[in-house]
Amino acid sequence: MNAIASMSRPEICNTIRYTFPVRLGALILSGLLAVPGALAAEPAANPDACCPAIDAAAFTKNSLYQADATFTDDTGRAVKLGELRGRPVVLAMFFASCGYACPLIVSDMQTIREKLPAEIRERAAFVLVSFDVARDTPAALATYRAQRSLDGQWVLLHGADDSVRELAALLGVKYKQETDGAFSHSNLITILNPQGEITHQRTGLKGGLDEAAAALAAAACAN
Repeated sequence: MNAIASMSRPEICNTIRYTFPVRLGALILSGLLAVPGALAAEPAANPDACCPAIDAAAFTKNSLYQADATFTDDTGRAVKLGELRGRPVVLAMFFASCGYACPLIVSDMQTIREKLPAEIRERAAFVLVSFDVARDTPAALATYRAQRSLDGQWVLLHGADDSVRELAALLGVKYKQETDGAFSHSNLITILNPQGEITHQRTGLKGGLDEAAAALAAAACAN
């Protein structure tokens, strides 16, 4: 699968069109590919005045973008996840002061990015949503971006506690703050297609990056 990074977008799309369905079936049968079906929430179109108007009814019934919560990025701008519509997305939840698992998740997301051909890589968004709502302010996330040298394709988001919990529930991410202030949490990297539907999840901290890159490339080609 590393060879896809040297292909053009037409080449990668043709390759995926003929080979990915077989690979996809194998992954589903083996249990390695998650295809959740619990995202069929009713549209909730009531965008805040600070944010671009987004027609929630335009989202598919399984789109994560049906959730209408507003987040704040590391520049202080109000953001709705639905603004990512039209792009393939790699998404993970984390906390900035995490000393072990989260840095590995971010590194794995960077590796997924490197495995993609340039034309698809440039279209993708890499999203980190913090569940440390008290400490991971937009300013703290801006510092994290600088420390990790994350470019403009990365979207770092802070949200209210209820918004973060809603997103975590939709993704299947579990987290709990411990007495020392750190968090125990699920380690998930989620791939969304341009409609905001979950097409793949990598669970744990080892392996599965080729499959995640293939799922992301397939999502990009489907648009």
